[in-house]
Amino acid sequence: MKCALNFIKRLFVKTKKVLKETKISKANLLIIRNTFTKKSTLGKLYLNGGLYWHTLELPYKDNQRSISCIPAGRYKVKKRSAEQSSKYKYEHLIVEAVPNRKYILFHIGNYPHDTSGCILIGDTYARDFIGNSKTGFTKLMQELKDYNQINLIIKNQ
Repeated sequence: MKCALNFIKRLFVKTKKVLKETKISKANLLIIRNTFTKKSTLGKLYLNGGLYWHTLELPYKDNQRSISCIPAGRYKVKKRSAEQSSKYKYEHLIVEAVPNRKYILFHIGNYPHDTSGCILIGDTYARDFIGNSKTGFTKLMQELKDYNQINLIIKNQ
């Protein structure tokens, strides 16, 4: 009986480890845009309904390349390594299948002139500004490290 219990215990531990290693995990990001100025769009970014950061994007100008934020909607997001980018020397995120747009990224920056339609992340905010971007962005990427799939919903308030 004792041998059988030990066998079951080892099997349970091994099965639990395998399940943990093969688990496909999904992160859900939600941006709620809540401040709209002539120079920027500010919002909050939530991860799985909890933790949040501040976002800064360009104002919406009919989804025009390099001068507009992307439309509100649902998107898939993937991690992008530094080697895949000629500009950003750190891992960042790329938003996929944005209508009529390419290379919409989540990256570090503080002001509207730091983006050409991408999403900037920070820990603090003011009018047309987000602060502690490197710290906030690093924290976001750390939180996403174990996720294989990332969904993004963007809503205008």
